[in-house]
Amino acid sequence: MVLERLWTGLVLLVIVAIGGVLLVQAGLVSAPWGEDRAEVRVLDEAGEPKAVVDAEVADTWSERYTGLSEHESLAEGEGMLFVHSSEAERTYVMREMDFDIDIVFVDADREITTIEHARAPEPGEDGEDLEYTGQAQYVLEVPRGHANETGLAVGDAVEIEYQ
Repeated sequence: MVLERLWTGLVLLVIVAIGGVLLVQAGLVSAPWGEDRAEVRVLDEAGEPKAVVDAEVADTWSERYTGLSEHESLAEGEGMLFVHSSEAERTYVMREMDFDIDIVFVDADREITTIEHARAPEPGEDGEDLEYTGQAQYVLEVPRGHANETGLAVGDAVEIEYQ
């Protein structure tokens, strides 16, 4: 009887562990070993940083869906890095946003593919209709104007260091 209980407990533990891994892989929950912040550096042709952003990491479906909509603003040098499991065409919307942002799409090779200057919805306007699309595995959102002020351009290399 003790051996049977031990075996049942072991089977349940394995099922829970596999379920947890599947939820993390599906992007429905954050990995307990995951990172919450990253330093994102956009490099010039000489490999020197043009811009350095201290970014909050959104790497689950829930975090990516909420995005910056629960933030009132972003300080200069701050942003949010959206991390997807693979590269694809990504569309971002301005759902419940209170401020304008630049949306920087970065491919799997960590190269900028598209930069969009997104405006917040006006009163009575649905932010779901404000769509911005680019090819990306990573999407960096920064304060509006940051991309122009720092000289970010399509083709720039991006380094990501998780903290």
